[in-house]
Amino acid sequence: MRRVPFSFVVVFMLVALWVGTAGSANAERYPVVYDFFSGIPAELARPGGSLPGSNNWSCRPSAQHPNPVVLAHGTGGGAQTNWGVYAPLLANEGYCVFALTYGAPALPWPMSAVGGLRPMEQSAPELAAFVDRVLAATRAKQVDIIGHSQGNFIANYYVKRLGGASKVDKLIGLAPPWLGSNAAGLGDAAAFAARIGASAAFDLMAGGWWCQACTQVIAGSPFLKLMNADGIYHPDVVYTNIATRLDQSVVPYTAGLVPAPNAKNVVVQDGCAQDYSEHAGIAGSPRAAGFVLNALDPAHPRQVPCEYVPPFTG
Repeated sequence: MRRVPFSFVVVFMLVALWVGTAGSANAERYPVVYDFFSGIPAELARPGGSLPGSNNWSCRPSAQHPNPVVLAHGTGGGAQTNWGVYAPLLANEGYCVFALTYGAPALPWPMSAVGGLRPMEQSAPELAAFVDRVLAATRAKQVDIIGHSQGNFIANYYVKRLGGASKVDKLIGLAPPWLGSNAAGLGDAAAFAARIGASAAFDLMAGGWWCQACTQVIAGSPFLKLMNADGIYHPDVVYTNIATRLDQSVVPYTAGLVPAPNAKNVVVQDGCAQDYSEHAGIAGSPRAAGFVLNALDPAHPRQVPCEYVPPFTG
């Protein structure tokens, strides 16, 4: 019998090992802390870095989860600070997970980690470029996007206005504000200011001098009128909207529950009065995470937990 050279055996084993690690989604298990603020320590330890389980550019999607998942943060959030739950959770579930910070001011850290402040028309192209990079690295055809708050607008602007519909399969929204918010009566105040020709002054008083995106999410804003002129959703993308009745930022909370044939609406308190998560806490809630996992993989639904979920942290 012919003997196989030892060097060939070594090379073959190394190649097999590389394929087994780089060619599949993350095999390592990461701790998951159900707390919206659980990503902040990572940002403090690694400014501008990536959460464990995320942004592994050698990750290859599995047959079970062929779409990489891109995380789109909310106002004031970032790649690490907004996604302390979802980066490790999704990596543990076998997904290739990616997150970025967009819309941050051009200032040194820590302000560089505070995203979602600039106009959303400027943030969406950053997401578009990031999605292209994810698709090129993973060799996938489409991504799924999970958005929190403003992140849903950024993702949907990309889908509807920047040609992203062919690259996005599912858009899953946590506390989406599709119709805009009237929190603290700001929508009513903005409408009154517009009637008397004082919109510019209102925007400054409402914080537009430091957070231009903040005034864009107010109900009736020029941005939302243009964004929703052709309807909320793109017909080629599947939407899941996950809302909380206790949302203090999206008012009314039903602004994120616009019905459509390609949209599923979920309220976390339906069937679980113990869930007290509000606008921030919904991104740290194990119940909301259960709905997200089912939306990502509807062919294999699982029981969504019902347990006490505190406000703010989730």
